[in-house]
Amino acid sequence: MSKSVIETPPKGGFSFDLCKRNEMLSKKGVNPPSFRKTGTTIVGLIFQDGVILGADTRATEGPIVCDKNCEKIHYMAPNIYCCGAGTAADTEAVTDMVSSQLQLHRYHTGRESRVVTALTLLKRHLFNYQGYVSAALVLGGVDVTGPHLHTIYPHGSTDTLPFATMGSGSLAAMAVFESKYREGLTRNEGIELVTEAICSGIFNDLGSGSNHLCN
Repeated sequence: MSKSVIETPPKGGFSFDLCKRNEMLSKKGVNPPSFRKTGTTIVGLIFQDGVILGADTRATEGPIVCDKNCEKIHYMAPNIYCCGAGTAADTEAVTDMVSSQLQLHRYHTGRESRVVTALTLLKRHLFNYQGYVSAALVLGGVDVTGPHLHTIYPHGSTDTLPFATMGSGSLAAMAVFESKYREGLTRNEGIELVTEAICSGIFNDLGSGSNHLCN
């Protein structure tokens, strides 16, 4: 008499086995690897007619500049873009995945994507991974409810602000915004302010540099 054994398929999702292994190694006296400083300056602000996003283009690996022309402003939808800081692979993977989900949602509903939809998809994904996906994001866009700007942290927490900065050059960029930002900026005034904030991050942070882009 033969018996067949049916095994249940492995559950999907993130595995925390390596976290348990690292905890066991630390108890045995093995020093964990040191954290690496990532270098980026990404900013965004709301002006009278919309949102302006800006970013530097330097990608670093520790003290090494590995890419001088890294694209840090990611397409999410025709009316939504997202700046990414942290691990370049994580920011690209997360924004590409959510962008495809937004496109499928537009096909299904026949309507343009809302910024709050992109915000919800991004923060849910990052919260599920509890910071192990190293992506800090500045999300901006304009929909039927007006212009919106949000920051999303690697653990899934969010802020909604009229201007925002993230990355290792964020303090220098924020100093420019806090001293010069005002409500009702024109498009040209907003572009000049974003450019000045990015340049401030570049000149005061060794991890930020190369070119700067505005959308």
